[in-house]
Amino acid sequence: MLKKISFSIVGVLLFTLPSKAEEQGLFSTLSITPDVAVKAAQAALKSCRDGGYQVAVAVVDRGGNIQTMIRDQLAGPHTPDTAFRKAWTAVSFRTNTGDLATSQKQGTIPQQTSHITNALMVGGGVMFEAHGRVIGAIGVSGAPPGESDANSIDGACAKAGIAAISDVLEGF
Repeated sequence: MLKKISFSIVGVLLFTLPSKAEEQGLFSTLSITPDVAVKAAQAALKSCRDGGYQVAVAVVDRGGNIQTMIRDQLAGPHTPDTAFRKAWTAVSFRTNTGDLATSQKQGTIPQQTSHITNALMVGGGVMFEAHGRVIGAIGVSGAPPGESDANSIDGACAKAGIAAISDVLEGF
């Protein structure tokens, strides 16, 4: 127990104290790896397939760069780009796209956000977080909308992808 507490304290200090590199104008970041991205994408694809949906899945790192893309055989030709844009939007705005879509409909975020290149505020883009930091995002496209943007079928499949890598996200 004492060992666990000691590791927790060390972890908190490592993430809260400025490092020598930061003092010199440099910083380090966490980001999802391609291997973990593939595992998440495969799990999201399986979740949608199990529901009878043909989709595309994109996973981006914290900078919005594609780490992996999977398109099911019968997914529409628009789905890879849409999946990427959902993932990119989630990581760029640091908010799940279903929540962004709801906020946009309610008028609580500016309409101009829809004019940002690649921004797509519809459900299905979900962030990956580790230790309170966004390290990437997953986007799913191809399933029907579901009951709302915040509870889209694409979003549920994306969350299944995140669940498949929860050990990595929590274990770091």
